[in-house]
Amino acid sequence: MKKLFILLFLFITMSLHAQIEKVEPTCWWIGMKNPKLQLLVYGKDIAQNQVTIKYRGVKVLKVNKVSNPNYLFIDLIIDSKLAKAGKFNILFQRNGKTSATYQYELKNREHASASRKGFDSGDVIYEILPDRFSNGDTTNDFVKDYPDGTDRKNPDARHGGDIQGIINHLDYIASMGYTALWLTPVVENNMPSTSYHGYATTDFYKIDPRFGSNELYRKLSDECKKKNIKLIIDAVVNHSGKNWWIFKDLPSNDWINNYPNIKICNFHGTTNFDPHKAEVDAKAMSDGWFADSMPDLNQQNPFMANYLIQNTIWWIEYAGLSGVRSDTHQYPDKKFISEWSKQILNEYPNLNIVGEVWLGQTSMISYWQKNAPNLDKYNSNLPTIMDFPLFSAIPVALTESDGWGDSGMNRLYDLFSQDFLIANPMNVMIFPDNHDTSRFYTAIKENLANYKLAMALFLTTRGIPQMYAGTEFLMTGEKGTGDGVMRKDFLGGWAEDKVNAFTGEGLTDDQIDALNYMKRIQNWRKTNEAVKYGTMKHFAPENGTYVYFRIKQNKAVMVILNNNANKQELQTSRFAECLNGHHPGTEIISGKTFNFTDKIEVQGKTAMIIELN
Repeated sequence: MKKLFILLFLFITMSLHAQIEKVEPTCWWIGMKNPKLQLLVYGKDIAQNQVTIKYRGVKVLKVNKVSNPNYLFIDLIIDSKLAKAGKFNILFQRNGKTSATYQYELKNREHASASRKGFDSGDVIYEILPDRFSNGDTTNDFVKDYPDGTDRKNPDARHGGDIQGIINHLDYIASMGYTALWLTPVVENNMPSTSYHGYATTDFYKIDPRFGSNELYRKLSDECKKKNIKLIIDAVVNHSGKNWWIFKDLPSNDWINNYPNIKICNFHGTTNFDPHKAEVDAKAMSDGWFADSMPDLNQQNPFMANYLIQNTIWWIEYAGLSGVRSDTHQYPDKKFISEWSKQILNEYPNLNIVGEVWLGQTSMISYWQKNAPNLDKYNSNLPTIMDFPLFSAIPVALTESDGWGDSGMNRLYDLFSQDFLIANPMNVMIFPDNHDTSRFYTAIKENLANYKLAMALFLTTRGIPQMYAGTEFLMTGEKGTGDGVMRKDFLGGWAEDKVNAFTGEGLTDDQIDALNYMKRIQNWRKTNEAVKYGTMKHFAPENGTYVYFRIKQNKAVMVILNNNANKQELQTSRFAECLNGHHPGTEIISGKTFNFTDKIEVQGKTAMIIELN
């Protein structure tokens, strides 16, 4: 009889909860600046229920129903003065009887909003594609119900890199002088193939178990803080993966653009600001699918918009993050993506967000930065943009002959002169390569001298430098060979690797030289306020030699980039407006001291970084 009673109790308990399959966000916090919270509740015919919450400081403002009866959207307001951290029941009642309950939790915040210091030009950001970095936990290489398994011989399969592998090598990252860490997405991507890259989300609130767990991601953030490394999340709000649990049973068809009749995006990013655009082209850009495996999310639907905004804020709060990288930033609805940025920064005013706007001209990317003087008055509320024009220009400038016009170093001089178009040139992310491009060493025809010139520039010019894992030891890869082939495994990230970049074992002399060069500049950079935050003054290139200064109060740095194969003699009198009051100076790589009497000799294809006293 006792056993029968227990079984009956379990049956009743299970039946009470059977309707509720998902509630998102999965938890929330007391004391957020925005007191409103919208819960997505999913369960069989859940819309047939009334909702009741009895918890001090929590009030139900409205219960929203949509066309699919399996969803409810509950609008709450949380009074930060009355509500306390704790768990409470959400009651779902039908015909006066409780048909289901769900226990929800409000937590205390670990950090105040204002204390969340974001990345800035004082940082060097290290980008990692986790699957290709290091396999720290082989037990999660194959996970039940996740069909895309590990096969290092297949460039498009998963290779086994994970969050534990990153934790294991934080000492290496810190020792190299990197101060911020951007991971490509680690949320669940339960897709049948090519799930390794992370850009086809199937659960917005769950770390992919082949990378680890939500708790391990929090641990990574905590371990980063111990080493003064900021953690940046890669947020994808333009699209999901087709296996997203919501896509399989949509709240309403208008959650997805061009559904069910798929239309691929036209990829004309200029329609966002083109005064002559045809509206049909603009709509094809914002509403088209990025790929047929990636449904395009309709952010004009207010429930979808709330869902995405709350999700990004949830991860920042849950993991104590220091920044956001916004994937495919120019593709979502323009008004939404501005509101998304605004609400994040309202909650975290000192955080930073960088948007991927892959356009080739300064005038095009500048449109997307916060407070840009746009003719259409559009304000993106996005603090930082990625400098794709500089990314494209540097390999060309280093590998072409210097001459009249915009060739060689003149190409870079002219590009930086266009900073008058940018609302905040210091808040521009500059980078030699990333996971979507050919490796930089390949782009410059595997020339070590060109590499050093470029790294000296990236680490001393205006903006926020970002490096992709492997660039420090001359990793190669051609975009045209396919993304999977290009995204090679980091050397030494797997136990069976014969070459180990973490220890230097097996690296060539050039690779060791490059790695030490980067390590020296990046660690010096952490100590120099002028190169991190100073203004920039540059001088028109002569004979393939480009000179600029970074100046902050009584601190100054002189950078000389000689792209000429021959030695050059620079007359110091030309730079008097920056050199006066600053002497002598020390070149940070060689340690050589300069008194700036008459001239400076610069060897061919050489960079000099001179810290002025």
